[in-house]
Amino acid sequence: MKSKANKLKLYGFNNLTKTLSFNMYDICYAVSEEARQQYIEYIDEQYNAERLTKILKNVSSIIGAHILNIASQDYDPQGARVTILISEEEIEQAKDADVVCHLDKSHLTVHTYPESHPQKGIMTFRADIDVSTCGRISPLNALNYLLDSFDSDIVTLDYRVRGFTRDVNGKKLFIDHRINSIQNYISQATRNRYDMIDVNVYQENIFHTKMMLKEFDLNNYLFNITKDQLTERQQIQIHRLLRQEMQEIFHGRNMPTLR
Repeated sequence: MKSKANKLKLYGFNNLTKTLSFNMYDICYAVSEEARQQYIEYIDEQYNAERLTKILKNVSSIIGAHILNIASQDYDPQGARVTILISEEEIEQAKDADVVCHLDKSHLTVHTYPESHPQKGIMTFRADIDVSTCGRISPLNALNYLLDSFDSDIVTLDYRVRGFTRDVNGKKLFIDHRINSIQNYISQATRNRYDMIDVNVYQENIFHTKMMLKEFDLNNYLFNITKDQLTERQQIQIHRLLRQEMQEIFHGRNMPTLR
């Protein structure tokens, strides 16, 4: 436990806004139109609004926030979203007007996007997550829980600290904790599983990390079949298609066809 001597002395409320954003991708290959539809239905069920709400409630508990309001929705034909408004301090059950006044403050959101390539059998599930807080609570405390909850092939992370607060002498503080990379807050076990690159703008308190799973076992990317059911030529072709998809998402651009 930190002693009072180690705490940063602030004047008034800590006005720093800290936002952690995720783009998480799960890649899969389905051999037929029927299998593609089954994959979308499977993902839609696995990450429906009810489960996403449970995940975000756990995030709120981990970072020490209090829930003000929850809104969730499953979409037709696929996808879901959940938004939770949170506060640093516990307050009495808010009226609608009180909830609205917190819309630009601390919140947790997740949107899911299952989709497929129109010809090549590649399936991509994307989850976008934002954890935004103001005050003392930090979204970085929930980083490893969220990474473990989705177990993704590719992850893009952004962390930014906005605004400023003041110490008791009136000096502006534009950040209240040490960080030189989001990787500082990722567990060693997770770092061992992923290749990572950083693009950071330190003077603006902007931190960006990309992650791609190191291990590639074709069976982990096939939906409802195993590679033993494929010819060697099919295995090579599907392996190339999957790696192409992963490289393009990781680097954020279309790339020459892999050989």
